[in-house]
Amino acid sequence: MAELSTLASLGTLPELARQLSGLGGCTRPVRLDGHRTELAVDRTTGEIGRVLHHLDSSALPAGQLLVRCNNRRATRCAACADAYRRDTYHLITAGLRGGKGTPEQVSTHPRVFATFTAPGFGPVHNRPSSGRHCRCGVRHDDADTALGTPLDPDTYDYEAAVLWNAHAGALWRRFTIYLRREVAKRVGLTQRAFRDHARISFAKVAEYQKRGAVHFHAVIRLDGPEGGDSPAPTWATAELLTDAIRAAAAAARVNGPTVDGRSHTFVFGRQLDVRTIRTADFDGGQELTERAVAAYIAKYATKGAETATGTLDRPLKFLAELAQAQITDHARRMIRTAWALGARPALADLRLRAWAHMLGFRGHFSTKSRRYSTTLGALRDARAEWRRAQAAPPVLQDGETTLVLAHWVFAGTGLSRGEAWLAASLEPAPGTEGEPTHA
Repeated sequence: MAELSTLASLGTLPELARQLSGLGGCTRPVRLDGHRTELAVDRTTGEIGRVLHHLDSSALPAGQLLVRCNNRRATRCAACADAYRRDTYHLITAGLRGGKGTPEQVSTHPRVFATFTAPGFGPVHNRPSSGRHCRCGVRHDDADTALGTPLDPDTYDYEAAVLWNAHAGALWRRFTIYLRREVAKRVGLTQRAFRDHARISFAKVAEYQKRGAVHFHAVIRLDGPEGGDSPAPTWATAELLTDAIRAAAAAARVNGPTVDGRSHTFVFGRQLDVRTIRTADFDGGQELTERAVAAYIAKYATKGAETATGTLDRPLKFLAELAQAQITDHARRMIRTAWALGARPALADLRLRAWAHMLGFRGHFSTKSRRYSTTLGALRDARAEWRRAQAAPPVLQDGETTLVLAHWVFAGTGLSRGEAWLAASLEPAPGTEGEPTHA
């Protein structure tokens, strides 16, 4: 209150409110010291003319430039995570319906929604779909914290579980290679000739199961040779694509390291779900629709291991930090295993200590092929451009362009107590809430 009273007495409280409102609800902004100057430049001579706009961080109400943290984790910044979720939704939807620079004809291409699971590393507490009790003799409810934890932690293969997570990204890449081979084989094409007839496009997101193993949800689309810009071949069907996916998933494998004389090979689990995506928005809940797929994938784009398994949402500097961490015993053992394996020189390239909080998984949570649709960066740039357009644009004379000179230095993160209190009472400024504003 003392901080806000001082600002009020200086008459800068309204300006601070506007600056905080521009963060769109971000609670952990990056603070920058520096300046930005926009100059008019003669296109012909290159001569620098008048100053169009100048911004100095010291003159801002907060004393620094505040920039959204853009953290995708809901446990770190709910507002930025929501923006990431919305962007992911629009990215997935564009690849299913078109828009955002993707042609609408992609909605006519064969599309499926596939879920790839991890193999088993030992019996865990679960809820059998048949309605039977768990192997422990108990019928667990959905909120039971025992779900996903090993029946016998001492015999659970923690080493293989951590190493599988660490190689999951490489296994996915191997699968995409095999998928192209399988589709080509089914239509009598060589791999080289396949490129001239069709292309596989995809977007996927990683999700942690309660046991701490990563699995993937993916939209996979069969396009013409130029991706969504060209019609799919006449032989392309969702059934052919589904059959090829099942064969490729069964064949994909990655050879892992040998640890204490034990060799590791990584494959997907036996549970593989592949369903055709329908065009209709609503069909009585009987068909898998575009909207349902996009919403499902976007939901998991902001959730990490901490949401499913009760682990940490940030890296460890020292293993001793675990003593004070409020995490599950299962997550603790996964982290300890990753930390111990990370000390082995032969596994240095896996960087398991840096990714111990992620239980060994070191890939990107959401990825897509180049031709699937727009990018998250393009959606963020569109929002920034829209916000700039709302401000008064610099007045340029004929033959002039602009030159921007800027220098910024990191000064910290977060808000002061007074800023946080004020920010919590504000509505986000238009165009900052994460909803893309361009068609």
